[in-house]
Amino acid sequence: MRPSFFGNKVVVATFVMAVFGWGIGFYGPPIFMYAVMQSTGWSLAMCSAAVTVHFLSGTLVVVNLPGFYRHAGVPLVTLAGVIILSIGVYGWSIATQPYQLFIAATLSGFGWVTMGAAAVNAVISPWFVKRRPDALAKAYNGASLGGVIFSSAWVYLISTFGFTNAAIGTGILSVAVMAGLSFMVFNIRPEQLGQYPDGASHELCELQQSSSPSAIMLRVNRQFLTLAAAMSLGLFAQIGLVSQLFLMLTNHVAAQTAGLAIGVATTSAIAGRYLATWLMGRNINRRTVACINYGCQLAGCVSLIGLSAFPALLWVGMILFGIGIGNATSLPPLIAQAEFPRYQVHRVVTLIVAIAQGCYAFAPVVFGGVKSLMGGAYGELSLLVVAGCIQGLALVALLLGRKTDRC
Repeated sequence: MRPSFFGNKVVVATFVMAVFGWGIGFYGPPIFMYAVMQSTGWSLAMCSAAVTVHFLSGTLVVVNLPGFYRHAGVPLVTLAGVIILSIGVYGWSIATQPYQLFIAATLSGFGWVTMGAAAVNAVISPWFVKRRPDALAKAYNGASLGGVIFSSAWVYLISTFGFTNAAIGTGILSVAVMAGLSFMVFNIRPEQLGQYPDGASHELCELQQSSSPSAIMLRVNRQFLTLAAAMSLGLFAQIGLVSQLFLMLTNHVAAQTAGLAIGVATTSAIAGRYLATWLMGRNINRRTVACINYGCQLAGCVSLIGLSAFPALLWVGMILFGIGIGNATSLPPLIAQAEFPRYQVHRVVTLIVAIAQGCYAFAPVVFGGVKSLMGGAYGELSLLVVAGCIQGLALVALLLGRKTDRC
């Protein structure tokens, strides 16, 4: 009897990894920032800078992640990452001096990217080629669910048990779960089980690999440059707004409602990801799908501008903005798969993720600075206008590099 395709279990495990990775490392810092400001009285600008350090330090790990995988393997890298992330979050909770906060932010940044976009793609890629869009969509839904769960959970846990106890409890749980997945799932590769990507036969796998185009010079390649620019701009706008969103919403609604609103946005990301997968399944150009994604986020920013006058626009804006949250991370690797030779895709994805993270790492401090400089309602309006304009630039970058998909 032929054994079941193990790649399906890898997708489930990667889904769980993304829940913890994004729930703690992506959606957590804006709430950590709020908690630190409440407990210490430190300025928005300084705490926003800590969020920037969190994302910027992760860039150093992302760019070296393939090398870490080669030397230590996915299981050890992932386990080390979640331990470092947990220590970093605990550091956020006990910081009494600014330098302690920045050390903690550096550690949390180092750790979370081992469960981020590049890690998800690296874990899924050996198991899926033709079915990769569907597999990545399912795995990345863990990121959205992580936002749904943790956006509200962090607020509840911190207010009920205190930041330090919440950090310790979450850290213990995440390390235990990721240790199990690392050594039961992530250390297994297709060849160890005599299996091939997508569960294909040996003959089909050989046929798929038989026609590999020559390598492409990335530094002068229009598709690579525009894809990196679009991902960087889109995530800069997204991370910048998300980093201030919880604090901004608490000026209009209660903290629990603000956490719920962010949860609604991340729930919408699941629907947005399935919509993107459906559109790609109908052979719509993947860059066009990404343009639709950025268009939805731009519309969401426009809707939130009217929040003060029309409170119901909170939910409209969060749904529209949320539709694009997950796709901003998951679509660029799928565009790369369509536009570059198979053996070059992993390098392209690693580079665009590293470039994007190095860019969007500065978004929290830039957006925090804009809000502090403008102040009050004008500060909130400025954040939304800036985010919308940058999303528009990301859309333009995608169009400039558009060509017909090869697959």
